[in-house]
Amino acid sequence: MPKTAVDTVALADALRPALLRVGRELRHEARALGASPEQVALLVGIKYAPGIGIGELARRERVSAPAMTKHVDRLERDGLVERTQSEDDRRRVGITLTDEGQRLLRSVRSRRTAWLAQRLGELNRSELAALEAAVDPLSRLLHEGEGR
Repeated sequence: MPKTAVDTVALADALRPALLRVGRELRHEARALGASPEQVALLVGIKYAPGIGIGELARRERVSAPAMTKHVDRLERDGLVERTQSEDDRRRVGITLTDEGQRLLRSVRSRRTAWLAQRLGELNRSELAALEAAVDPLSRLLHEGEGR
């Protein structure tokens, strides 16, 4: 391990449980609206890549195409997504969010933001400043890991 001013292993060990708990609580907020974390993840993926195909969505989510087909079938049955035929290639079917899918994502985001804002309101000014300073490095850390 290279010598640094910060023991990155100790920092990772301290940070990991806090991030896991925050993630768990945010997933709970989605469940309160009747959405599973998996559904929300797929809906977000579809939102940012409208018209994405099953194969590409499966690759991004690291699941098999048949498994993704089953997930999309359920989302379609629930009225959250729809399949649309490509205008360029009639053999290609893309997936887009329905109005209901958009509404669900807005509700999940709103509920999660409200939960987090309420918790942040319990912190003092220096704790808030520390979290604010951590946003960019955490975002960069997560963004750099997306290619894996």
